[in-house]
Amino acid sequence: MACSAHMDMLDENIESFRGWESIVWHGFHLEDWRRHGVINRVAYFEVEILDPKSKAQLCYLDKVEPNATVAEIKTLLHKIYPKFYPSRQALKLHPEGKALSDDDVLEDLPVGTTATMFFQDLGPQLGWTMVFLAECLGPLFIYLLFYYRLPYIYMPEYDYTQSPLKVVKLACWCHSLHYIKRLVETIFIHRFSDGTLPLRTIMLLCLYYWGFASWQAYYINHPLYTPPSYGRLQIYSALAMFLVCEFGNLSVHLILNRISCNGGIMDQLHSHDTVCSSWSFRIFGVYSDDYMGSGKA
Repeated sequence: MACSAHMDMLDENIESFRGWESIVWHGFHLEDWRRHGVINRVAYFEVEILDPKSKAQLCYLDKVEPNATVAEIKTLLHKIYPKFYPSRQALKLHPEGKALSDDDVLEDLPVGTTATMFFQDLGPQLGWTMVFLAECLGPLFIYLLFYYRLPYIYMPEYDYTQSPLKVVKLACWCHSLHYIKRLVETIFIHRFSDGTLPLRTIMLLCLYYWGFASWQAYYINHPLYTPPSYGRLQIYSALAMFLVCEFGNLSVHLILNRISCNGGIMDQLHSHDTVCSSWSFRIFGVYSDDYMGSGKA
């Protein structure tokens, strides 16, 4: 009888312990137990990075934390191959697939504990500051080469001469002011992300900006250039429009500089409107400068 009572008491204690155990386990998350040292086992990942063409293994990373981001994996690859800095890398889950974002987390990707990724070399990269400086410095100096008529541009008898027309000098001042303003904005006003641009894309952008400046400068500074058809009315109306647009463009950039970058929807809408205004001012400003000197050559 006493033995039976003892067994019943033992069963009650076991049930009570199981109930307490359930409460404790459900009341804490797995991370809480890891933080308190109760559970120390972590399911590490293994990452294999392959060449997309030859399928040869470039590197094998073991014991990668499950919460590691793609950016951290790129950093690990950079330590093995110093030539391929993170911004030059693109990692994909399929050779022809889309590149993974730097913010993607390893355990959230559709892979097992052994993840296979394919590496793509994006080529040499440059930051946005250098991109803008390259775009602006070229037209600024190229225009001056035509303005001072360096040799091999026009006929030899016009080497190192300048046009006597005031509108040509005014056009040079306006063109220089536009690009000096852009250089100042690039250094002191614009806020750039950590993103980069491939060198081949930068070369295409420079070809566009430098080529347009050369085409514009060639005709305005040509020895056979004649003043605008409508005379002073055309010159000064274009000058006024140019100055208004340059000031408007600068004011928009100052507004953009003060906009919060917290990703809010209102900030995004505001930024979209101001960017459109910025480009409108820039287009009309360049058009004004071109219209000011639109004569015949």
